[in-house]
Amino acid sequence: MLPIALTIAGSDSGGGAGIQADLKTFHTFRVYGASVVTALTAQNTRGVAGTHAVPPDFVRAQLDAVVEDLRPNALKTGMLATADIVAEVATGLRKHGLTNYVLDPVMVATSGDRLLEPEGEAAVAELLVPMSDLVTPNLQEAAILTGILGADEQSMRAMAEALVARGARAALVKGGHMPGDLVVDVLCDGQEIRAWTRPRIPSRHTHGTGCTLSAAITAALARGACLVDAVDAALEFVRRAIVSAPGLGGGHGPLDHFAEPPALDG
Repeated sequence: MLPIALTIAGSDSGGGAGIQADLKTFHTFRVYGASVVTALTAQNTRGVAGTHAVPPDFVRAQLDAVVEDLRPNALKTGMLATADIVAEVATGLRKHGLTNYVLDPVMVATSGDRLLEPEGEAAVAELLVPMSDLVTPNLQEAAILTGILGADEQSMRAMAEALVARGARAALVKGGHMPGDLVVDVLCDGQEIRAWTRPRIPSRHTHGTGCTLSAAITAALARGACLVDAVDAALEFVRRAIVSAPGLGGGHGPLDHFAEPPALDG
């Protein structure tokens, strides 16, 4: 049977991030994608012109409708916009007992535009981090969630360990924003820490990298991959998608969501 993955996130009118990137990624990994829309954004590769949050009760109505008929093998959350939506999503996830939950704590867009109100940051840390099977913050988001500052591997290890100590089953701290010619991503599962080091790819086409990465991990988990294999496949997919980016837009362009995904056993 075709695996099902669910994304709970905002809509990107430019198509490079949010639920659009998630559904494209699910499709590329041969996983059926369902969605719960939390917010509408007016944006393109140059930035976000406006956002409109979906009423929390309608977010919950979407979640209930999907799960009652198309129960996902794995799911992710992305942009949640407000503390009230965060709370509603947490209640829904708890009610339905969903597993393989990847939390992408989307707070700021690649363009620098804020996508989560300040009260929502505290709600994510309090309500969703302890429910997550994996949390995937970038350096800025990890600093907000843990209070730890730094842009080197040692700091990232401390951030990942702190997130696990706060209840996440595992944490992947992404190093795309760290300085230098190398990019390090650090995974902590509470028992061991793994690090992936890759050469930085010089490119302005990085819009939606975080969404795409978490969606690829979610798809791999839905396919039955273990966490380490899912993270490894997702990091390689994002690398390929940046290398073959289609060159669209005048700002931070989108990735190539048609890139060939790594082979999975699941």
